[in-house]
Amino acid sequence: MSTENNPELSALRTQVFAMLVALVVLAMCLTVYLYRQASMEGKQLAQAGKVIASYNQEQPAIINLLNELVAYGQTHPDFTRTVLRKYGLGGAKPTSSTNSR
Repeated sequence: MSTENNPELSALRTQVFAMLVALVVLAMCLTVYLYRQASMEGKQLAQAGKVIASYNQEQPAIINLLNELVAYGQTHPDFTRTVLRKYGLGGAKPTSSTNSR
């Protein structure tokens, strides 16, 4: 019994081949999609590294500003009640840089 004479087997063979081609195309599309996602994440990671480096560079200036605000608040109680407590600085002096790495 040959496959050329049996139309059912020939149709089944054609269908399996079509499904195999569709599977290969789908796998290629998924590979391209995942590659693009990985390259975009790499770029975003580089940008995040720049932002973190900038923050770490500016952190002493920020802490100095907070220290000056707290010192000002110690001599001006209205400023302490309204501004410093609103932003959670209520009187605690941020004297050192605390890096949570």
